[in-house]
Amino acid sequence: MRFLIVLLVATLGITAAAQQPRAPQFEPIPAPPDVAKPPADAEKTASGLAHKVLQKGSGTTHPKGDDFVTVQYTGWTTDGKMFDSSFSRNAASTFPVNKVIKGWSEGVQLMVTGEKQRFWIPQELAYAGQSGRPQGMLVFDVELLEISASPTIPPPDVAAVPADAQKTASGLAYKVLRPGKDGGEHPNKTSRVTVHYSGWTTDGKLFDSSVMRGQTASFGLTDVIEGWTEGLQLMVPGEKTRFWIPERLAYKGQGNGPKGMLVFDVELMSFR
Repeated sequence: MRFLIVLLVATLGITAAAQQPRAPQFEPIPAPPDVAKPPADAEKTASGLAHKVLQKGSGTTHPKGDDFVTVQYTGWTTDGKMFDSSFSRNAASTFPVNKVIKGWSEGVQLMVTGEKQRFWIPQELAYAGQSGRPQGMLVFDVELLEISASPTIPPPDVAAVPADAQKTASGLAYKVLRPGKDGGEHPNKTSRVTVHYSGWTTDGKLFDSSVMRGQTASFGLTDVIEGWTEGLQLMVPGEKTRFWIPERLAYKGQGNGPKGMLVFDVELMSFR
């Protein structure tokens, strides 16, 4: 049985690496009325980042540079043109705080969970005039949904299935970490899914993670280990679940695959 991930498909428009912005696949979101320049009531940091709280959050903890955040966002140039949005992918985006443009790294660390802010990011804190990237000051609306530690830090319950986990007849154990869409449909065995995931052995060793790569992964449910084929069919888009997969539903001790029970955190972004 081969390893889970066969290809990497989605790259955030906010990553610092130079690549062409993705064209929106849905009706563009209209720009805010103050897109051309920061309004008088916006705050400004020493670096030149301007920001304004649009919706207060319910959390109390701010992300740190080595944390990962899950967000919904939309970005515009100052002429009102939308160039990227997580809404165009029908799923929130997860990325490491210290692996994106400087304005984002600084801005999200000012936020708490549940908060929504608007950032006006000067060019020197964005793409610094890189060819093929949005030019000039950029404006983003960002909602911080979740803060999580780097996948290099294993979950506290990685060693054994906790008492509050559910278990299927096959022996697959799972626990919903974040609910998905109410009334959302479930993938079936022939579906192709797009996910973010991290996987650990029970001694806490991280052996694979799309989150660490900052890119989602897509694959058919017939192409992965049995525990994934079963587990993903229990999920709905937007849901994040932790799975404890016994060896007989994983790599069965064969080949170069990780041995023993495996633990995965999986976020289902979409499926078709």
